Amino acid sequence: MTNPTNDTVIAKYEAWLNDPLIDAATKEELRGLEGQEKEITDRFYRDLEFGTGGLRGVMGAGTNRLNAYTVGKATQGLANWLVAGTKSNGAGPSVVIAHDSRNYSPEFALDAALVLAGNGITTYLFSALRPTPQLSYAVRTLNAASGIVITASHNPPEYNGYKAYGADGCQLIPEEAEQVISAISQITGFDEVKRLTREDAEAKGLLRWLGEEADQQFIDTVVSQSLNAELIKDGIGEKFSVVFTPLHGTGNMPVREVLKKVGFTNVHIVPEQEQPDGYFSTVKSPNPEEREAFTLAIKLAQQVNADIIIGTDPDADRMGAVVKNNEGEYVVLTGNQSGALMVHYVLSQLQERGQLPDNGVVIKTIVTSELGADIALSYGVSVENTLTGFKYIGEKMTRYEQTGERTFLFGYEESYGYLTGTYARDKDAIVAALLIAEAAAYYSSQGKTLYDVLLELYAKFGFYLEGLESRTLKGFDGVQKIGAIMDDWRQNPPVEINGVKVEQVLDYGKGHDGLRPENVLKYLLEDGSWFCLRPSGTEPKIKVYFAVKGESKDTADRALHALKTAVMERVDRSE
Repeated sequence: MTNPTNDTVIAKYEAWLNDPLIDAATKEELRGLEGQEKEITDRFYRDLEFGTGGLRGVMGAGTNRLNAYTVGKATQGLANWLVAGTKSNGAGPSVVIAHDSRNYSPEFALDAALVLAGNGITTYLFSALRPTPQLSYAVRTLNAASGIVITASHNPPEYNGYKAYGADGCQLIPEEAEQVISAISQITGFDEVKRLTREDAEAKGLLRWLGEEADQQFIDTVVSQSLNAELIKDGIGEKFSVVFTPLHGTGNMPVREVLKKVGFTNVHIVPEQEQPDGYFSTVKSPNPEEREAFTLAIKLAQQVNADIIIGTDPDADRMGAVVKNNEGEYVVLTGNQSGALMVHYVLSQLQERGQLPDNGVVIKTIVTSELGADIALSYGVSVENTLTGFKYIGEKMTRYEQTGERTFLFGYEESYGYLTGTYARDKDAIVAALLIAEAAAYYSSQGKTLYDVLLELYAKFGFYLEGLESRTLKGFDGVQKIGAIMDDWRQNPPVEINGVKVEQVLDYGKGHDGLRPENVLKYLLEDGSWFCLRPSGTEPKIKVYFAVKGESKDTADRALHALKTAVMERVDRSE
């Protein structure tokens, strides 16, 4: 990235201060930055860019912040792309918009809808917060050309985001995103952003509201993915105790409704985290990947002797589960562990019913554990890998739906995203909550916990253990440092790590195994372990993934610790 000159940054800053279309409150915020050169640079050194999840950034004034103006400009670019016919999807474009519980999410969602209306595009807007997977489902059922979700997933409270979807309900793939980015880049001023008032948009039928009917269709579709509803309703659902936390987000009502419909009646909601809260005031981060997010849920689980704890992130596309180990302690399952358990449960139940197709496929990402793959292969189900990002899983689903070459059975990624069924093209924490609770109840009827089943899988396939480390490097300097780290590892690949030979280097930047080029490096070691370096597409981070396979937990723990230590020492030197 070219180093921005101070003159360029200041010119953009002053342009916002002098633009008559910028409101007084935004200008007041910008004037308060006078003399803060580093902060001004961070806000104006670039335009907020589409990454693996669309726009995502800290809220505030500036071109590198999420605000009504960057949302409006992005939406105008999307509208130009749609109106040009790139994705007209039949009788003229329409768009569905949803939002989560974050601060300003409702306002940004309405802003986007009014810009689309200003371009003559019919928009379906949910009347209140809704889960991201429901948006994906609605795009498909309403035969829309595109979809938008205002969310920053599990990021801290100061963030928000804008995820754009295609006509198949899948997040925009790179080729589509690049076309939208090009359309956005051609907008030179905010006077090019067309907008109707809410009253005019409604009067012209260009703004239509979605409510309970759309909700019920989605709930019923998720419930139809159940594999053991009869068993749950026959009595286990009354005895089996579930604690659920929506972490102040959109998962509260849909998860409760789905569990209730399947037959789970002994469900306890964490009261402090039940209601929407854009500040996520009870947690450091509303992320079900982290044990800290489950502190209150575990406390409640201990009081009610819960069999399982389930948590969903703010936009309810990620699900985390907590189960009891053999000592009766609550342990947070990793995304890889939950995914492997669900693969095993889904495939075993289909096989038991004689419903396992000959051409079944499980799709996972290149940084996801091989345990789930080994399980799938043991059932005669093929496994395919994609780049990181559920849109790539969704893209393959759509292709197979069109060709009939494969029957999609399950898709997942290590970052707590799962999907079964073909009703959506994005990860769905609601169906994942249903499946993990149902699997736990099913095995409970056999006298086993999910932890017992996990140990059985380890005994059969080997003790897989994974880890993730990341370094947050903010601002323009951070972008430069992340680039330097990747350049170092790409140009000077290690020959060995801790005396273990590096057998193969997979540089996905050049494309590999038929996948698109992406700035990812994966190193395969002679002992079967691997690690992978990848800049985040949605946060100012570089992520390093690790995986080992041992004969026991102790050997795997030691191997993982040694691998992490050696790799991260060099990563930190590479900065």
